[in-house]
Amino acid sequence: MAEKLLALKIDVDTWRGTREGVPRLLDLLQRYEAKATFLFSLGPDHTGRAIRRVFRKGFLQKVSRTSVVEHYGLRTLMYGTLLPGPDIGRREGSLMRSVRDASHEVGVHCWDHIRWQDYVAGQSPSWTQREMQRAATRFKEIFGVPALTHGAAGWQMNLAAYAFERELGFDYASDVRGTHPFQPVDEDGAVLGVPQLPTTLPTLDELIGLDGLSAENVGQYLLERTAGQATSHVYTLHAELEGMRLADTFEGLLSGWRQQGYRLTTCRDLFDSLDATALPKHHVIMGELPGRSGVLALQGPCADQ
Repeated sequence: MAEKLLALKIDVDTWRGTREGVPRLLDLLQRYEAKATFLFSLGPDHTGRAIRRVFRKGFLQKVSRTSVVEHYGLRTLMYGTLLPGPDIGRREGSLMRSVRDASHEVGVHCWDHIRWQDYVAGQSPSWTQREMQRAATRFKEIFGVPALTHGAAGWQMNLAAYAFERELGFDYASDVRGTHPFQPVDEDGAVLGVPQLPTTLPTLDELIGLDGLSAENVGQYLLERTAGQATSHVYTLHAELEGMRLADTFEGLLSGWRQQGYRLTTCRDLFDSLDATALPKHHVIMGELPGRSGVLALQGPCADQ
């Protein structure tokens, strides 16, 4: 039987998440002999500008369920509005390199998290290229080598972004939600961008507050989802959540997944276990998911049929 892999994809959205959440996650991962893929926000932290989402369908309901102030901190929620947004990459390059030096995978999340998540879906190819190039350039400044993977902030993409991932030299990406690795194609069936390793499991902030789930029992719910399965998974966590107030929940997941026989590893290891030339081809669509406000990129219909 093939080895079961559970790739841990860590989105680092904010300055606070970088400087406080990442070190705690490194300690947890070392304790459980786990590896992970850390995707960094490399430019300014403008988290406070997310206030515009108040008009988005489902946003207020999500805020009430997940205690945004509690998880992110009041100061972070003022960056980009009442306070200037700190430049994460310039301030925390040394910490980011320590992640790589601990044998974890590092990659690009974005330049400006709020700017990408809130605008990319409707933006032009030139805007998209500029944002991605900024992040790629900063990554190389920090690590000395080009990035080889990308994971979109908020699972927000447009067609130009997929295409530009190939131009930037990424080997694969994890920009969408879905069920299994695939090669994106456009509406005509032509290959689009690089292979995708979609996030296959719901995130904690999508689950807590729904159907009686809380920080105390959400971990058991996720473990029940993966128990007895022979398939590999990609689980997305956030430095601001699992690296901080939900660290105990995440530790329970690490322990439980190891007991279920999963090797806790990087997205790179999962990608290297695949035959990238034989991946099924799928369209990518925009749609909704339970517990998350707005629409996001989803693995769509198979184009091989």
